[in-house]
Amino acid sequence: MNYPFWEVPMIGGGLVIAIISILHVFVSHFAIGGGLFLALTERKAILKNDVSLLEYVKNHSRFFLLLTVVFGAVSGVGIWFSIGLVHPAGTSALIHNFVWGWAIEFTFFLVEIAAILIYYGTWGRVNRLLHNKIGWIYFISSYMSLVVINGILSFMLTPGRWLSTGNFWDAFFNPTYFPSLLIRTAVCIALAGLYAQLTGCWQSDSRLKAKIVRYSSKWLMVAMPILIIGGIWYNIQIPILSWQIVTGGAPPVTIFAALSIFFSILIFSFSYWIGYRQPETFTPALAALFLVLGLMVTAVTEWTREAVRKPYIIYNYMYSNSVLVNEKEKFLEEGYLSHSKWELVSGLESRVSGHDKLETLNSKPETQVGRNLFIGQCAICHTIDGYNGLRHLVRGWTEEDAYQILGKLDRIKGFMPPFVGTDEERRALAGFLADLNGRGGFQTRPYTIGDDHD
Repeated sequence: MNYPFWEVPMIGGGLVIAIISILHVFVSHFAIGGGLFLALTERKAILKNDVSLLEYVKNHSRFFLLLTVVFGAVSGVGIWFSIGLVHPAGTSALIHNFVWGWAIEFTFFLVEIAAILIYYGTWGRVNRLLHNKIGWIYFISSYMSLVVINGILSFMLTPGRWLSTGNFWDAFFNPTYFPSLLIRTAVCIALAGLYAQLTGCWQSDSRLKAKIVRYSSKWLMVAMPILIIGGIWYNIQIPILSWQIVTGGAPPVTIFAALSIFFSILIFSFSYWIGYRQPETFTPALAALFLVLGLMVTAVTEWTREAVRKPYIIYNYMYSNSVLVNEKEKFLEEGYLSHSKWELVSGLESRVSGHDKLETLNSKPETQVGRNLFIGQCAICHTIDGYNGLRHLVRGWTEEDAYQILGKLDRIKGFMPPFVGTDEERRALAGFLADLNGRGGFQTRPYTIGDDHD
């Protein structure tokens, strides 16, 4: 543990990241696709001198501004806050490898925020063509932000040649970069249509309502073939071992992937049959239902994308519990805790090192050492009694059961990282797991580490 552990009772830190991230993705992709919708629709209204459509775009931009700038920006900060606390090692690796990428993305983000504020604030104050150009500046900057962040996100699953070269561009233009960008572009277009359906169906003028709903439904039909092509391309580029490990050992991943496809088909089908073919019958309740389905698609798709990467946080480089792949053998020989800068003492995080660390470990009962190992190697994904709770998962295990399972954990459950540590540490964690249900055989035996492991 090279960083202190942030414990979130019952739900776990990973679920905190998931909740914030899913909501943020659902809004941030609309922030991009919606920007294109504003620029194109305003241009359409200008060219046709359609005053009612222009007024709709103005009203839609108010809704767009409040949702994307307020909630989108705040949730983006929330992601940084949560990943920095929950997975500081992974966050540090991404920052150090992509420091200039992040700087460029933040620059585009600042342009994006300034442009949308100017865009909304200059309705009726500048000529229409100039105002439309401001909208295009917003869209281009927001899309360029996606172009950059996509390279970092896709790198985590397919680092490609970076594993051997350490080169920035090998990491950025990784095997899933372009298919991922194509998928995210399609999602942006689809969400622009979904949100426009919602604001469009509230129009009091029935003819304007039908025109906007039909027009916004076309955006989903444009997005669908792009999404299909991107999805097929993306799945071809995913390491085959990832699909075999996860789908074979974790059936929920297969179910969630199927749900993503099913919900997407529902949205696109009904958008065509009702939104496009019968726009006058489209209601706010139906639009809200489509948005809920869209959020569900986002949730299950993002969950599947994260699950496929397991047992890594960065594929073939860092396990989900922050252990580097190339340090596995070192921990097995020298011990995990002997190389940990932080460990839990009496419920508080305190830093120990060198001889002081050795004395601290030797003075603790084995169950406390087991808890330290749980925090360092298990708690990133598991709680004790809450989400993914271990007490339920290890029910019925004896100490010997736990010891044997820990020795071949990554072979039994391919989506879980291997246990790394000495035989003594393995027994300490086994005892801790068994004690969760009162089946442990050692609660007070002292834990010792050889002097050569200082």
